[in-house]
Amino acid sequence: MNPTTSTRIAFTPRVDHRSAPVRRLPAMRPDYAELVDRARTGDASAWNAIVEGLKGVVWHTLVGFRLSDEDRKDVFAAAFFRLYERIDTIREPRKLPGWIATTTRHEALSLARARQRIETRDDLGEREVFGLPLDEQLLDDELHVAVRAAFARLSPSQQELLRLLTTEPPMSYDEIAESLGIPRGSIGPTRQRCLDRLRATPELQPFLTGGS
Repeated sequence: MNPTTSTRIAFTPRVDHRSAPVRRLPAMRPDYAELVDRARTGDASAWNAIVEGLKGVVWHTLVGFRLSDEDRKDVFAAAFFRLYERIDTIREPRKLPGWIATTTRHEALSLARARQRIETRDDLGEREVFGLPLDEQLLDDELHVAVRAAFARLSPSQQELLRLLTTEPPMSYDEIAESLGIPRGSIGPTRQRCLDRLRATPELQPFLTGGS
C-alpha cells in the first residue's frame, strides 16, 4: 500500500505518566498480522491493540538502561513513533516483539549519545560468563574489558539474548521468547552455547586458566 495514499490514524502511544511499570506479557500472543493490516487502513482500535500488546516488551527492554522516568517515557513514545512511521513496511508482523525491542534499544542509545550521561548495561555480567562465584577483587577493570571484548565476538542475536537473560528484574523465558520471536525451548541451549563460546575466547582464557 502506498503510504502517501493510505488513510492513517493519529499517532497516540498512550504513555502511562505514572512510574513506568514492568508488566508481564499476556500468555496469548496477539495476531499481529491481522492487527497490522487493519492499522494500515486507519483502524485506531487495531493500533491501540498493537501498542497494548507490545508495551511490556518496551518497558522490559528499558530495564537495561539507567534512565529517569521521563526519559523512559520519551524512549517509549519514540519507539512506537518509529513503528507508526514504518507500519507499511513491516513484512513479518509476527516478529514485531523483536522489532520493537531492537528499536527501543536503538532509541535509548541515541538518547544516551545525545546527552552523554546515560550509563547502559549492555555488557554481560562477569558472574554469568564464568558460572561461579568470583572474588570481588577479581572483578577489576581488566576483566571487565576482557568480558566486553569477548561479548563483541557474539552475533547480534546472541548478544540480545544474553542481555535479556541478565536484566534486573529478570525476565521469564516466556517473555524473552516473546520479545525475540524465538521458541521458548531454544533459550536454554542457545544460552549455553553462547557462554561456551565466550569462555573459549582468547580474551577470557587467561582468567579461566589462571594464565597472565
